[in-house]
Amino acid sequence: MPSRTDLANAIRALSMDAVQKANSGHPGMPMGMADIAEVLWNDYLRHNPANPNWDNRDRFMLSNGHGSMLHYSLLHLTGYNLPMDEIKQFRQMGSKTPGHPEYGYTEGVETTTGPLGQGVTNAVGMAIAEKLMAARFNTDSYKIVDHFTYVFLGDGCLMEGISHEACSLAGTLGLGKLIAFYDDNGISIDGDVEGWFTDDSVKRFEAYGWHVIGDVDGHDPDALHMAIRNARAEPNKPTMICCKTVIGQGSPNKAGGHECHGAALGDEEIALTRENIGWPHAPFEIPDDIYAGWDAKKTGAGLEEDWNFQFSKYEEAYPELATEYKRRMAGDLPADWAEKAAAYVAGVNVKGEKIATRQASQKAIENLAPMLPELLGGSADLAPSNLTMWSGSKSLTPAAAGDANYIHYGVREFAMSAIMNGIVIHGGFIPYGGTFLVFSDYSRNAIRMAALMKIQSIFVFTHDSIGLGEDGPTHQPVEHVSSLRIIPGMHVWRPCDAVESAVSWKVAIESKNQPSTLIFSRQALPHQPRSDTQIADIEKGGYVLLDGGANPDAIIIATGSEVELAVAAAKALSGKNIRVVSIPCLEIFEEQDAAYKESVLPSTVTARVAVEAGVPHIWRGYVGLGGKVIGMTTFGESAPAGELFKHFGFTVDNVVASVNEVLS
Repeated sequence: MPSRTDLANAIRALSMDAVQKANSGHPGMPMGMADIAEVLWNDYLRHNPANPNWDNRDRFMLSNGHGSMLHYSLLHLTGYNLPMDEIKQFRQMGSKTPGHPEYGYTEGVETTTGPLGQGVTNAVGMAIAEKLMAARFNTDSYKIVDHFTYVFLGDGCLMEGISHEACSLAGTLGLGKLIAFYDDNGISIDGDVEGWFTDDSVKRFEAYGWHVIGDVDGHDPDALHMAIRNARAEPNKPTMICCKTVIGQGSPNKAGGHECHGAALGDEEIALTRENIGWPHAPFEIPDDIYAGWDAKKTGAGLEEDWNFQFSKYEEAYPELATEYKRRMAGDLPADWAEKAAAYVAGVNVKGEKIATRQASQKAIENLAPMLPELLGGSADLAPSNLTMWSGSKSLTPAAAGDANYIHYGVREFAMSAIMNGIVIHGGFIPYGGTFLVFSDYSRNAIRMAALMKIQSIFVFTHDSIGLGEDGPTHQPVEHVSSLRIIPGMHVWRPCDAVESAVSWKVAIESKNQPSTLIFSRQALPHQPRSDTQIADIEKGGYVLLDGGANPDAIIIATGSEVELAVAAAKALSGKNIRVVSIPCLEIFEEQDAAYKESVLPSTVTARVAVEAGVPHIWRGYVGLGGKVIGMTTFGESAPAGELFKHFGFTVDNVVASVNEVLS
């Protein structure tokens, strides 16, 4: 039987060989954390390689995702569908072993990591989801939701501000099923971190309310085993296990230095490393006894079989709970969702209120949330402004989780967004979180990761333009809507009234494999009358809102609060046939077929004006060289909203003048 060191050396060998073959990658961390991974995966991690999506598996995140070969080695060795040919194709086009772990590419990879700090923040989200699902579905006799979330992280993750945000909240919420391993090797890309990172991490995490196990030898299996056992025994606090390691452990000349952090060791050093660690095997060669020592298929199948048996008993005793659990983990909407949601939208149209779209958003949540116990709200300390709470909101606290459906994230926009991503990936919830649109910049990389992973996070942004007035340019978003639109795979909604707001919520909730950003106004906006056909067309992203006839003289394109201006201008242009097109979601409109887009924006009509209180660039392609865009080319000013709109040209008179100009 191979020793623990032999098993860990298999990770070291695969990692240095794959990086060398690719001539690209990060061998140092996998070699340094190999012993930690060996103890965790062989002694504690509950998982089934034959079913990577087993509900009650422990979740494992590699927050320091540059060390991806550690994760790929573990998946290969324990029996996941990651054959050696994929290991040999590390960092190559089309392989299942990309440079950083990517959700949806490789079985067993729970989340996309690489931007440091986001993996541990996703892990906080997963631990929150586990806590909430356990409180909702477990009974005194059956613990069907009972798993840990483990995360590896390094100095870089702890330096990134997002880890401060997320780990602070994790301590406050008492996430006892979250266990983090800090790879304290003292090295980053630039060298010894003592020159720029001297935090006392133990005291820092103790101050957050974590259970901290400090000064653990990361190369001593017995010490690691004891630390993990102690961490699992603490039910009311997340645990940080601080592991002293040597980066590139085993390399005789490069271990302990930054040279092995992000570059291949080189053939000569690899040969010396093989000799140093007693690994006589050829590159990518793993002996049968090593495979046998790592193989988790039989154990994993047994764990899942035991859980399935318990779930069958649970289903007999609590059939309604079991049915609801399966629906939520499958991500299916309730059977009556489509009918009830459509009826709500129709009712909003009949009511025809003039309200701010942030208020319309709150009313949508108020009416849709009772149908969706999986809807998990939140805000970054702006609930009274974002209006993300509703009458049934129940806040998550350490002591109250059973029926909680709202998270007070505090002033932690970035962490909120990445935590939401972790909640989605865990399963059982559709999370939404709010802040001001201008602060989407703080969240941007997590928003980008949601789009990259194709997951259903719903980002709610209010105070969408210069219309928030006196707060001034620091709080007035001008570039933010356009900057969100350029993220591939992101649906960006900017509705013009309560009806479009209701539709935006409906579509976001139905977009199972798509993140959405819902952008709402502070100021009241008038209701726009529509037919049933027009209401249906809102879901196509863009549609004809006002049409004077089949052959328009000019087209005014608008979104959000500027639709009101467009409609008023069209009516003021008496004697001319003016079409008003509302495009609340440009991305969905672009997904429509050519015939539909031509019916909305006929190519024969070249006289076009676009109006949006943001930077104009994205609309130039829609109006053409002869068209005109009324937008923001500077930052805003501090003044009442009405004065600002007049100052920057967002007036009916200016829209009318612009249409006349393109018609001349």
